[in-house]
Amino acid sequence: MSLDFILKHDNNSKGAVLLFHGLTGSPFELKKYGQFLYNNGYDVFAECLPGHGEKFEEIYTVKYEDWLEFAYSRFEKLKSEYKEVFVSGLCLGAVLALAVGIKYKNEVSGIIALSTTLYLDGWRLPWYKCFMPVALATILRFYYNYPECEPHGVKNIKTRNAVKKLLAKGDVGMNDFPMTGFKELLELSAVVRKNLQKVVSPILLIHSKEDDLTSIRSSEIVNKKISSKDKEYIILYDSYHMVLYDNEKEFVFNKAVEFLNNHIKINEKTEELICI
Repeated sequence: MSLDFILKHDNNSKGAVLLFHGLTGSPFELKKYGQFLYNNGYDVFAECLPGHGEKFEEIYTVKYEDWLEFAYSRFEKLKSEYKEVFVSGLCLGAVLALAVGIKYKNEVSGIIALSTTLYLDGWRLPWYKCFMPVALATILRFYYNYPECEPHGVKNIKTRNAVKKLLAKGDVGMNDFPMTGFKELLELSAVVRKNLQKVVSPILLIHSKEDDLTSIRSSEIVNKKISSKDKEYIILYDSYHMVLYDNEKEFVFNKAVEFLNNHIKINEKTEELICI
């Protein structure tokens, strides 16, 4: 069963939005978000990242360079078809959205980064997380998976229980975090951190104060180091990591559309001035 999705209007689309999901997740976690963007006039594209999808065992062999190549190729394809291309992602997906912004700079119409995961320092992680760098540097990373556990990135109890049931079925995402995946995420994050000053596109950063997987340090660093003159940083206070499913999801959806619409208008006004 493919979890990819493409939502396209027959005509008069405002632009394209390329979505990237999180580590061990799938486009399923972006579906409601994508549908909302589509309902507001945008064509939406979301595919499983390398190492994810139907063959979850591939996560043990994937490299962060595979994720980058995937993200770059998808952006280049959309840029050849659309005048306006925005990128957005959750968790690992937010890091990839930033990577696209680093490489393609002014070609990116805007970036929406949700729960950006540059560090694994959330309150849910166990006390022995300080030893993680040692384990990741050894062969142990191939033999240990960190189990997905409460609260599953969700503060809302009803939604959390629904997520648990879906994860138990194993057809919308992985039920644990392979240490190899952690290693590649952290290596990708290190590369992105070193190049954040190259991000110049308009950007919307949203992060939960109570994020259980990655603290707001990640988003604070992004907000501080990027060169974007047009940026907005929002901290949520009633959600955990999965902000697209938690108590403030409607707010997140609406802010995303507001951001997209504002920057479509800005680009249109700029063109009018150039024509004059």
